[in-house]
Amino acid sequence: MTLTLTPSLLLIAFAAGLIVLPGATSAHAASPAPASPQAPGWMTSSQATLEKELAAKYGEPSRERLRRGLAQVAGLWRAEDGDQAAFERFARENFYGDPAVLDAFFARMEFMAESLDGHMLEVSRDLRKQNDLALGPIQPFDDVMAGWDPSAHVTDDLFDNKLAFTVLLNFPLTTLRQRLAEGDGWTRRQWAETRLAERYSKRIPAEVNLAISQARADAAKYIAQYNIWMHHVLNEKGERLFPAKLRLLSHWNLRDEIKAQYADPKAGLPRQRLVQKVMERIVTQTIPAAVVDSPFVDWDPVRNEVKPSPVNDSGSPPPAGTGAASVVSSAREPDTRYATLLLTFQASRKEDPYSPSAPTLIARGFDEIRQIPEERVRKIFEDVLSSPLMGEVARLVERRLGRKLEPFDIWYNGFRARSAYSESQLDEAVRKRYPTVEAYQKDIPRLLAGLGFSPDKAAFLEANIVVDPARGSGHALGAQWRGDKAHLRTRFEKDGMNYKGYNIAVHEMGHTVEQNFSLHEVDHYTLSGVPNTAFTEALAFVFQGHDLELLGMTKPDAESRALDTLDTYWGTCEIAGVALVDMAVWRYMYDHPSTTPGELREATVAIAKDVWNRYFAPHIGVKDVVLLGIYSHMIDSFLYLPDYPLGHLIAFQVEQQMEKAGAIGPEFERMAVTGNVTPDLWMKKATGAPVGPEALLTATRRALDQLGRLPKKS
Repeated sequence: MTLTLTPSLLLIAFAAGLIVLPGATSAHAASPAPASPQAPGWMTSSQATLEKELAAKYGEPSRERLRRGLAQVAGLWRAEDGDQAAFERFARENFYGDPAVLDAFFARMEFMAESLDGHMLEVSRDLRKQNDLALGPIQPFDDVMAGWDPSAHVTDDLFDNKLAFTVLLNFPLTTLRQRLAEGDGWTRRQWAETRLAERYSKRIPAEVNLAISQARADAAKYIAQYNIWMHHVLNEKGERLFPAKLRLLSHWNLRDEIKAQYADPKAGLPRQRLVQKVMERIVTQTIPAAVVDSPFVDWDPVRNEVKPSPVNDSGSPPPAGTGAASVVSSAREPDTRYATLLLTFQASRKEDPYSPSAPTLIARGFDEIRQIPEERVRKIFEDVLSSPLMGEVARLVERRLGRKLEPFDIWYNGFRARSAYSESQLDEAVRKRYPTVEAYQKDIPRLLAGLGFSPDKAAFLEANIVVDPARGSGHALGAQWRGDKAHLRTRFEKDGMNYKGYNIAVHEMGHTVEQNFSLHEVDHYTLSGVPNTAFTEALAFVFQGHDLELLGMTKPDAESRALDTLDTYWGTCEIAGVALVDMAVWRYMYDHPSTTPGELREATVAIAKDVWNRYFAPHIGVKDVVLLGIYSHMIDSFLYLPDYPLGHLIAFQVEQQMEKAGAIGPEFERMAVTGNVTPDLWMKKATGAPVGPEALLTATRRALDQLGRLPKKS
């Protein structure tokens, strides 16, 4: 996943059309913009007077741009910004009818945006360093530093000094509908102007930004420390099924442990069932508080009983009161998971009054950030889950396992080449190659060469990527100005990187490569990045899918490619179900803003069961399963999960194009430098088709047919 610390680029409601700019550098079509409904009484007449006066000065072709700009400024002008005379003086002095002056202003504002974004991110990254990286204990003052957003007052300052208003006076705000309908015909400069104006489409008070930043930091800390010591998780016979010192972060490592155990069907099955029970206890919040990140107690999650452990595999002395003779409480964790989620919701709501065009985080997430309407996203996921292919693939999984499917089989990974290796084999291969952070850092050029990047590009990328040891599962934090570097964070254990950490590292490397190309090689800073998080996830998935090849452990053939397609489809079904749960939970919170943590827990459990019963139970044969509610992103990532299934679908389309072109590296670069346009426009430039499930569904049908024709391997 990626970690974003800078404010999102958002839109406002009163942007009803496009504008005309004089000169050859921009040619937006125009339509009138409505006056702000909250404007003071003098505002409308003042706008009309100024429009007539300045149109006479700069020429009739400037009239529609004037009308639009004046309305955009009026929509955010407050009493403290000045009276009628101040408004009129501002407009006369800051409307740029001379194309040369307009070009100079645009260039300065792009430069300022990069400097502000880049240096503010550097400061925030430094302040979060202790909390984000594996650097020892977190102290109370570290939490304060991590929760502080030094950029919180920047937007306020830019409205106070009128630079934000000057942008709005001269450049267009557009709606998602306009960008979808007309953006294919815009020039790169038009797109860059649109993205520049979006930066100032709202005036979010600093205290609101700070509250959101603090809630994000608090939730991230809760999740980053939610580990389960598996050697201390006992089955009903009191047996220890997992090795000493195995400490798994929820949900990432727990899920990946289920995947790893498919390599040993006999011993793995009881372990998978035990991990499933642990997950269910976390989702239903019936997990005893005493077992969270504690190696000093033993826990039977089936009976839900806790007792002091006679085994200490932590290397540290047990805290007072946890010795073998102590009595340990089995009291459940007191809805902390849902209280934390509720705090992120309450913080997000503080922005709602300042976002009239998208008055909920849901609307902001889909219309403004993803730039794909929520209804379309939901339909894409439902099309994947309702396809009859799901039943066919489920039956194939069942045949390959030689047993009835169980709920945790939504994480079946036996289609992938890694299923031929045990977790210990994979761990050994990775630890040998990457005993330290520095070893992975030095190997980046070789890894990139294996993906088809030229030596020069690989050297450039390695010089602009810093590898850090993550406290949690890992993430990528891209630079925001061209003098900084992207940071790749993944988990390193005391004895080096294991396979889980390596798999995450390859994924995060994909993010950092995209971040470097879409920053350093894009033609306008305001177009840096990609249309939404799903695109950077998609490009990261392309890297992640080649992790074993980069270790020299696989060589793809026709069968393995068909199996890879089925793996992508099965994984997309799983995460699409998870995303539907995330979306429904946020809908519930907005429909019930006074809900309590306990009520939110009950609602989340009910939603997870409902999605499961509709799409998964018919094929797996078990009802009322809560596993779709286990993802930690639900708690700390503000409706992030829909990006993953979108990312899988986009990645599939992207990788098909790369296979057609015969190389990953050059195609990856070509796509990444398209920048932040609409998703469908990006995809059409990248692959020739808009975002959708059709390519994956067609390929899944072809893969099933192909496997039926291939001879059995001996």
